[in-house]
Amino acid sequence: MIKVYLAGEIHSNWREEVISLCEVDKLDIKFTSPVTNHENSDNCGTEILGTEEKIFWKDQKGANINSIRTRKYIQDCDVVIVKFGEKYKQWNAAFDAGYAAALNKSIIVIHNEDQQHALKEIDAAASAVASNTKQVVRILKYIIQGEL
Repeated sequence: MIKVYLAGEIHSNWREEVISLCEVDKLDIKFTSPVTNHENSDNCGTEILGTEEKIFWKDQKGANINSIRTRKYIQDCDVVIVKFGEKYKQWNAAFDAGYAAALNKSIIVIHNEDQQHALKEIDAAASAVASNTKQVVRILKYIIQGEL
């Protein structure tokens, strides 16, 4: 079994697509991810530790709590898949890719061609750069089963 961390944008169902396609191919993978409920992720700090008057401190509390999960799952995984969406700038995804690279993790990046220039440094650190989830699943199948 390999462990795969699914980092990146949270505004589409790409994680479910990857997991579902891997289940169809019966790939032995344990998936983890950040909290993908945007409201929970943004509000966990003040919900748990108390309200803040300034948004900076609200965000600081939430980011610090979320980082516990992110660090743990990236440290424990074998492969990090990082998806960059088209609509928003995913600074968190770029940070996750950098953290994974610093830990010498294998990284698979997903993004469209229009983002290539902006993400060139992340692409250079990646083991593979895919344009869709089907390519990612084919990569996972290949590394697990050695089949094309």
